[in-house]
Amino acid sequence: MKKIRKNYSLEFKIQAVSLSEQRGNVSSVAEELGICKESLVNWRKLHKEGKLSKEKQISSDPIREELLRLRKELEETKLERDILKKAVGIFSKR
Repeated sequence: MKKIRKNYSLEFKIQAVSLSEQRGNVSSVAEELGICKESLVNWRKLHKEGKLSKEKQISSDPIREELLRLRKELEETKLERDILKKAVGIFSKR
């Protein structure tokens, strides 16, 4: 059976972390919010390291963005190439 993975927004994660820090009890906050305790622990760790913040999400490196764009474009080009190869094979048999 395939597990369905839930995606939580950055705002939800930040609010959950702040709530757990206020109350001090991770288990009860996780149960109250309907999330896994381990997820909340990981979010707290990321928040402590500074990796879970709005500023980090907004200000991303332009070189990294370009790299991601080029990788996506390369993948699409490879897919188109493979489709055309298959089409040539199909039409050349006729």
